[in-house]
Formats: sequence, structure tokens, C-alpha cells
Amino acid sequence: MKTGDEKSNLRAQHLLHNKRIVQEMVEHAGIQSLDIVVDLGAGKGAITWDLAEKAGKVVAIENDPAYAEALRRKSEACSNVMIIERDIREAYLPKEPFHVVANIPFFITTPILDKLMDPPGSSFQGAVMLIQHGAAKGFTARLIRNPRLLKWRMWFDMELVKVVPKHHFSPPPSVDAAILRIRRKKDVTVALHHHHAFEGLAEYGLKYPELPVYEALKGIFTPTQMKHLVKDLRVDRHAPICTLNELQWGTVFQAMLERVPAFRWPKKLKKNKP
Repeated sequence: MKTGDEKSNLRAQHLLHNKRIVQEMVEHAGIQSLDIVVDLGAGKGAITWDLAEKAGKVVAIENDPAYAEALRRKSEACSNVMIIERDIREAYLPKEPFHVVANIPFFITTPILDKLMDPPGSSFQGAVMLIQHGAAKGFTARLIRNPRLLKWRMWFDMELVKVVPKHHFSPPPSVDAAILRIRRKKDVTVALHHHHAFEGLAEYGLKYPELPVYEALKGIFTPTQMKHLVKDLRVDRHAPICTLNELQWGTVFQAMLERVPAFRWPKKLKKNKP
């Protein structure tokens, strides 16, 4: 259990004060002159104004009234910057294709990523953001144990670009941060309109991530179907289900579509939110 001080530190807004890191983030994002870019948790605008020099439109979302007011005053000189004073989790995102470059509040990392990537057919195109280093390692790990993470990675590539030491923030967080880059996949193995069906499969298959492939999926596939599936996957039937990569999960899903009657498909839980 966290102490009051630890909880306060977790929820504090850790403002980035290293200009070089900001420039690297904007560079990695590859922003073009017609792009719409959202700065989530804009704070004092450390990233906002660099984005304004590159993008066609910048939407800076900030919940703190004092920071939001300061941003509004400064934005009067930037016609392409819009300031929205609102909690990120409740803010409306652009309907047009958009990118995100931001130093997001660490304590709501998962809700923010879920807002951006679920449903996968939204207008979100990609992001470069600062998050906790441990979270970045988890999101980019080779083994996929979490169904929500699997769903994100079926439609988006996630890459840990670099570690950013905590002394680059004010106040410094208790842990180091990292730059996480997210890019929409050009080629996907599961069509967007199947995302609910795939989520049902992911939740079912990864309920117990260490189970062998044949054990985790035997409630969906018959023994004969499983034999063919394992051959298609080119894995040992005793390999843990969490060792399957995104391409292999695409193979599992395609096999389910083609060989399993729809009434036997696992159903998505009604609510899978943090």
C-alpha cells in the first residue's frame, strides 16, 4: 500500500524542463505542416510551442486552471493553437486524423492509451509520449500477457525509444520515464470491423497467460482443429499462450473465423476498462 506522500507524488504533474528532450520527441513524431497534433496534459507548454512551429493545428489539453489560463494568454500569438481546459479522460479528441506528442500524467497512462487506441478504427494515427519507464517496458515486452495490450498491438506498433532520467522533470517523479512511440500499422492481420470479436478471443485466450496453447484455446477449437492450428502457428502445443506474437494471434483469429461456428466464439466482456 502506498503512503499519502507516495500517492501525492504519483499523481503530481511532473513538468519536463529539458528542451533537448522536447526537440527529440517532436523529431521522432515526424510532424508535417498540415498535421493536427494533440498535447495531452500540456502543463506550462514545454511541448506545445515547439509543436506549433511544425504542425498545422495544435490542441493543448490541460486540466489545471492556472496552467490553462497561462496557455490561453500565450496562445493569443499563435493562431494554430487551441487550448482546452478539461480532464484528458473526458476531453473530446479530433474527428480528423491526428497525432499525439505529450508528457502525459503517469497515473492515468492506461486510460489515456485506451482512449486513443480503442476502438482501433478511431482518428488516432500515432504518438510520441513520455510515460513511466516500467510501463514502457511492459507495453513493448516480447511476451504479451494482457488482452488489452494485445488488442492495442494488433493495430499499432509500440516502441521504447529511450529512457529519460527523472531529474529532467520538476518535481522529479519517483521513477525514470521513457519516450514511447506508437504508430498505426500499415498491414494488419485482423480487419478493423472484427475488433470486438478479436477482443473476445484475446480475453479468453489470455485469461491464464502461462497456460499451454492447446489448453488455453481448447474451449474454442476441436482437437483436430487444434492440431492444424498448432502446425500453422509453428509452435509447440505446450508453449505458453503468452509467447504468441501479434502475427500468430492473427493466425489464431483467422482460424477461428474460418473453422469455428460463430456461436462458439468467445464473447467480449461488457466492460473491460480500468
